Amino acid sequence: MVSPNSPEQSGGARPGQQPRSLSDVVIRLAGNSQDGIQSIGGFLARLAGRSDQDVMTYMTIPSTISGGPSIFQVRMGNGDILSAGDRADMLVAFYQHSYDAHIGSLRPGGILIYDSDHVAPPAGDNRFTSVAVPITTGTVEAVGGTSKDKGKNIFVLGLLARIFDLDVAKLTGLVKERFGGKNEDIVRNAMLAFDAGYAWPQNNIRDLFYRFDAVHAAAETTGRPQITIDGNTAMAYGLLAAGVRHGAGYPITPWSSIMEILRTELPKYGGVFVQCEDEIASISTAIGFSYTGQLAITGSSGPGLSLKMEALGWATMAEMPLIVINVQRGGPSTGMPTNVEQSDLMQAIYGSHGDTPRVVLAPKNVEDCFYIALEAARIARTYSTPVIILTDQGLSSRIEVFAEPDLAKVMVAPKLDLSERPATFKPYPLDAITQHAPPGARIGSGKYPTVTGLEHDEHGHPTGSPVLHQKMTAKRREKYKALAATLPAPELFGDESGEALIVTWGGCYGPAREALGRIRKAGFKAGHLHLRHIHPLPLGLEKTFAKYHRVVVAELNDEGMYGYGQLTMMLRAAYANPAIVSVTKTDGLTFKVSEIVAGVARHIESQALSATVGAASQSTLATR
Repeated sequence: MVSPNSPEQSGGARPGQQPRSLSDVVIRLAGNSQDGIQSIGGFLARLAGRSDQDVMTYMTIPSTISGGPSIFQVRMGNGDILSAGDRADMLVAFYQHSYDAHIGSLRPGGILIYDSDHVAPPAGDNRFTSVAVPITTGTVEAVGGTSKDKGKNIFVLGLLARIFDLDVAKLTGLVKERFGGKNEDIVRNAMLAFDAGYAWPQNNIRDLFYRFDAVHAAAETTGRPQITIDGNTAMAYGLLAAGVRHGAGYPITPWSSIMEILRTELPKYGGVFVQCEDEIASISTAIGFSYTGQLAITGSSGPGLSLKMEALGWATMAEMPLIVINVQRGGPSTGMPTNVEQSDLMQAIYGSHGDTPRVVLAPKNVEDCFYIALEAARIARTYSTPVIILTDQGLSSRIEVFAEPDLAKVMVAPKLDLSERPATFKPYPLDAITQHAPPGARIGSGKYPTVTGLEHDEHGHPTGSPVLHQKMTAKRREKYKALAATLPAPELFGDESGEALIVTWGGCYGPAREALGRIRKAGFKAGHLHLRHIHPLPLGLEKTFAKYHRVVVAELNDEGMYGYGQLTMMLRAAYANPAIVSVTKTDGLTFKVSEIVAGVARHIESQALSATVGAASQSTLATR
């Protein structure tokens, strides 16, 4: 029911307001992880995907096994959705702590739906349309028995389905798919809870002072096949498409779901994934697979990557093709296991002792998690090198919709090359890129190579020669320069010159693209450049940077001792350009669009641009 504080008592819109339409809607669900908050958001996201709409999600979960406060935010609608949204159009609060912590995320004029069994908003707050629904009581009455209030999430799903005129047939199909493998009573109780939420009297809130046209109106169907998955799932299936059939790992949040998918799927393709006793054994096992001629994968999060570093140095010296995935999370040490951060960049590039050049890539969104796996496999095989993929916690659990890949074009069939090598074969030639001969391949000379972590000559034999060490160090370096020369220039969005160029990497792509739109709409000339290839960098960036008054690098790590984020420090070192500056933060959350706009405004010293972001200009972001 609509509360006495809402404007709907007097017939709809506030005085002077006209009904308005939104091209998309942002719904934030706030409760406890035990309530299945993520399930509601997942159902909504997958429904949007099956309805030819765009969608992006964002979630937080507690790092403790006992659970705790959790949110799931879903943004869905027509058009290209690039971020999960700065502020919610609708907040569903399950508990008082949910209301207290997240009412600030609801935009003025938005809708607050709260469980009247647990939440009591303060009287007289007219900023929102407040709707009291006895969610707990309604669920208990619908389900009954010993289930108590289990199923509140499905009750709310039914409630939202009615409010937004969602496709009930598709939605109930998703619910039955989700619980189909469980006891029949569970499916029946889920549907009882859904029907109770759907039947709750809502006629007085279904047509408020704005309409969510993108959600309840029929979307234009393009007919394109779409898939709706999270980043970790996309990454795992990208590895399969890339022809990776062997791997090893150890469970750690938020990497573990990639490991679980590969453990299940690789045997279907004649492969194997080994869960090892620790991180060191995991990378060593993966290196063993690669030694046999089969490109292998291992992965972890930041703490696990630290443990893998010595073996990763061996793979660099031996020039072994290998894919290492790091799903970054808040650090250091155990840090914040379920929060996002981009603080492992320096570790990925320089983490081992000695000069250990390696390739580092970073996907920009969920779709790119699939394609970055293909790119990593291509580079690892071509340049016989370890490749690190830096994804992050935000991408790992984010759900997005994208066009189904054309598997007939992208699938790679793994081939073990056991062909005979000529008598002149050398695994480490000074004048060419290393290509190993797997065990079992005949060598025409009858002299078989050695693979070692010691410095070696062209045949792999250990050497202490100062001359050879210098030549081999240069050989390992120069192949990365050769790779850099082949990399495509990053796409530049917006103006080709101007007051500010926003530079991002990893999951900051979407918010930065939206920030660019706001900055240009405010009358400023600006551009956005996003980097997928982090090390080595594509050639020619310095020419692009020189066209802007400020190059503002937005990244989720600390400004450090010298006032710059990790990528910013790399770019300043590479190009000696003092215009390269930072916008950083380490609150464990993804960037809001307004935070990037506010950071750019401070760097170009524009009060006019600052005024467009309002409260965001008071952000605690570090900007140097």
